[in-house]
Amino acid sequence: FRVSHESSVLLDRFLNDAIEVDIDALCDGSEVVIGGIMEHIEEAGIHSGDSACTLPPSSLAHEIQEELRRQTKILTLSLNVIGLVNIQFAVRDGEIYVLEVNPRAARTVPFVSKATARPLAKIAARCMVGQSLAQQGVVQEIVPPYFSVKEAVFPFAKFPGVDPVLGPEMKSTGEVMGVGETFGEAYYKAQLETGSDIPSAGHALISVRTKDQAEVVGIAQYLDSNGFSLAATEGTALALSAVGLAVRLVHKVNEGVPHVLDRIRNNEFDLIINTTASRPNSHKDSLSIRRLALMHNVTYFTTLAAARAACDAHGMLREEVTVNRLQSLHRRIDQTAGNVEVV
Repeated sequence: FRVSHESSVLLDRFLNDAIEVDIDALCDGSEVVIGGIMEHIEEAGIHSGDSACTLPPSSLAHEIQEELRRQTKILTLSLNVIGLVNIQFAVRDGEIYVLEVNPRAARTVPFVSKATARPLAKIAARCMVGQSLAQQGVVQEIVPPYFSVKEAVFPFAKFPGVDPVLGPEMKSTGEVMGVGETFGEAYYKAQLETGSDIPSAGHALISVRTKDQAEVVGIAQYLDSNGFSLAATEGTALALSAVGLAVRLVHKVNEGVPHVLDRIRNNEFDLIINTTASRPNSHKDSLSIRRLALMHNVTYFTTLAAARAACDAHGMLREEVTVNRLQSLHRRIDQTAGNVEVV
């Protein structure tokens, strides 16, 4: 191929193991006010419409959040945005990357508006016809004193042939919102609303790609300590056994019977954690596991981030679920608003 001004080549690099962050902000041409900072549950690389997210962030350091606010101001003012802007960042090892800047309202605006009691679309429209943020009384970011989690709703159960693994192509057809005093409570409520059941105990199958085996150990230890017996395919089983966990070995499809698919058909598992490698054979085996999990209504997670969030939510199974009126939540914001200065 030929590289020149007339014949350009676009090179993309995938950013592994990064946290994706969405920020909605308002601008009147001279001032920028953050609408909300949303930390994605799934890693960067999953379509933002398919990833769950939490507002405020559950794990981002304060210094990182401050730097995200600073960069949002610079980008928004440099692009002469009037109204709403949505910026997607990725954070890895303390370094911030800009994925994209959208000078428009994003699908996250209704979620942020409900979470913060601030009608972002109305404020943005008034900015676009000449009213400043100060004239509208919008001078500070609102950080709610509770957690809100947006979760995607997927139609996989209605389309048996579809692979439920998440990636850069959007597959969700809706979304729900859970609110709680802790991230775990909010995530648990969001899962309830999607119809996903987080089992309280039972039998867990863990089969993850090689690069995830060290990281899945903490999840397995939590499950082992909270009423789950563990089963795993060979590579994962070796990693878990190495740290002293009791694990039952499960055969892959080409390793003899009964294999992993037979055991799913026999309803031996209550929870499945499955990540896939890019190799064709590995992807085919993982696809079969995910499809059978869907058919047999087994709770499954295809990313370690979602599995960790489910562990946070698991503790809520022992608590009584409370229901909050949106008006009551917004009154709490009225009492604590103004805790972050305008950027």
